Amino acid sequence: MGFFSDHSKKKKIVLLLGHPNPGATLSSEMALIYETAAKKEGHDVRRFNLAELKFDPILHLGYTAIQELEPDLKTLQEAIKWADHFVIVYPNWWQTMPALLKGLFDRMWLPGFSFNMRKHSNGTLALGWRKRLKGKTARVIVLSGSPPWFIWLFFGDYTNEIKMGILWFAGFKTRVTRLGPTDIAPEWMKNGWRREAGRLGKWGE
Repeated sequence: MGFFSDHSKKKKIVLLLGHPNPGATLSSEMALIYETAAKKEGHDVRRFNLAELKFDPILHLGYTAIQELEPDLKTLQEAIKWADHFVIVYPNWWQTMPALLKGLFDRMWLPGFSFNMRKHSNGTLALGWRKRLKGKTARVIVLSGSPPWFIWLFFGDYTNEIKMGILWFAGFKTRVTRLGPTDIAPEWMKNGWRREAGRLGKWGE
């Protein structure tokens, strides 16, 4: 079977809108279209908006001290553990995700939740790690002001950080949808993006 080939299965989906602007954006529109289509098809969707989550995005002391998670981060963690499929929608800023979204992962993507490093019996680090969220799938939808091919040509893969460094590291099988150029796209092109967001939501992909 293919990566997301079982379209008959109703999925448990966590949808995270990773734009720090609480107002109307193209990212929020894509997230709403996905959410609406997924719910209409019978998928169970739990929606989170980055701009509404209350948390300190700075991991002040790294892993040298425990920084207690805020209730909103604990709730999101539990939702991700519950879900079959994790969808993240965000704008590309400076060839990466917005700082607030990166801060969310810095705070939340912790040992015991998303991974554990392997250790020898004496407590020293061994090779490899345990992917604690293995078996789940993810879809990352990234919107950029420039054409995706242009960014790739000059700066490389601007989605590698989230696809590999964050999601794959924790065990997710991930696909990325890159949309752009948002700054100059004609309406017919945006309508194509809207149709794609609806299709992904319908199939729970």
